[in-house]
Amino acid sequence: MKKIFLLITIASFLASCNSGPQGQLVGAKGKKWHPVKPYGMTEVPGGSFIMGKADDDIAGLNNAPTKTVTVRSFYMDETEITNSEYRQFVKWVRDSIVRQKLAEAAELGGGGGEADGGNGGSIQDFAFKNSAQGDDETTETPYQQYSIHYDPTRQRLNWDPEILWATADYPDQDYVAVMDEVFLPADQSYNGERLMDVTKFEYSYKTMDIEAAARSNGDRSQFINEQKVQVYPDTTVWIKDFSYSYNEPMHNDYFWHAAYDDYPVVGVSWTQAKAFCNWRTLLHNGYRKSKGDSNVNTYRLPTEPEWEYAARGGLESATYPWGGPYAKNDRGCFLANFKPLRGDYAADNALYTVEADSYEPNDYNLYNMAGNVAEWVDSSYDAGSYEYYSSMNPNVNDKKNKRKVVRGGSWKDVAYFLQVSSRDYEYADSARSYIGFRTVQDYLGSEVDLNQPPR
Repeated sequence: MKKIFLLITIASFLASCNSGPQGQLVGAKGKKWHPVKPYGMTEVPGGSFIMGKADDDIAGLNNAPTKTVTVRSFYMDETEITNSEYRQFVKWVRDSIVRQKLAEAAELGGGGGEADGGNGGSIQDFAFKNSAQGDDETTETPYQQYSIHYDPTRQRLNWDPEILWATADYPDQDYVAVMDEVFLPADQSYNGERLMDVTKFEYSYKTMDIEAAARSNGDRSQFINEQKVQVYPDTTVWIKDFSYSYNEPMHNDYFWHAAYDDYPVVGVSWTQAKAFCNWRTLLHNGYRKSKGDSNVNTYRLPTEPEWEYAARGGLESATYPWGGPYAKNDRGCFLANFKPLRGDYAADNALYTVEADSYEPNDYNLYNMAGNVAEWVDSSYDAGSYEYYSSMNPNVNDKKNKRKVVRGGSWKDVAYFLQVSSRDYEYADSARSYIGFRTVQDYLGSEVDLNQPPR
């Protein structure tokens, strides 16, 4: 009896120790969060640095006076976004649109489609999935909205069957009619190839102007904007950027050929780069949602101070990411891909771009922060912006100002534009054969600073 009484006493004590907060303030706990470094990114520890030109302003632009600023920690792509990575985005948009059109045609044509077992070998195999059926959410949450037949709150695209691209495999006339909308007419194709109408590859997403909403007491719905962006890169930039120059092979092959998979994507506007960031966030969080995990922070373009801070790699007042002031190492080898000497493009062993992980990275393990392709950042260009920048996480993004900052110089630029403090700009809707981008993601959790090693 004594043993039984002792066991009951111990059990009662343990129960009392685990009976909840007992009226005490213990806080509302969320899910356990473990910071995860995104694939292909490196962590840039936050800190302060001297932004701007520490040496002579050779061009006399007076647009980058020195200023001490502080930025928070963030992750940044180790390389520029490559053709292969951007192509994943393009193909996802293309397949989403095709599957939506097939599903709408299946719905208008009647029949149960996949949900009822389908009838095999018909357009009904691509019918919408009804979210009310209890199917697990996929990572392919649809965002394209083109007609009243598609309600993403009730329906989901069916990603199970493979899209049939070869005309010989088309299962029925309804399928033929949909695919004819996706491809160009025969009189616009040549060399026996059936070409897609890439203007149909349009990504639709919504954003909210949080800064404007925070300063207003009105209905926040007025600050929500829908963006519709054609995502296919402008491959004609290889022709339009250069007069009296033979660059047709780059126009024909650079974006699609496997030989250029690991080269930085070009011909992408600032607007397209922003759409890519939104899609990358959607893709990552879609997977995490399917696993029951918390969302990660959004992927975005870096601000101008973040880009310069990362490019310096912890070196204070250096001319280039590797230090400087020279663009060659002690063996006489060029340290970046640019236009050296008196315009000898090939002197650095590259005529156009090179693989995104070429040359040595800086001390934050970031490749080609100088040269190869210049990079879009999130900030608008204003020659006097340093004068009124905040000193904490500074950024200027005036939506009325279509001039967006590009940094780092490119394969066709002289050494001046490779300097980490040099500023340049291009218009947001413009695409060039020498401008690409890389993305960043805010670090969530315990703040990291320069006194701690990168993770």
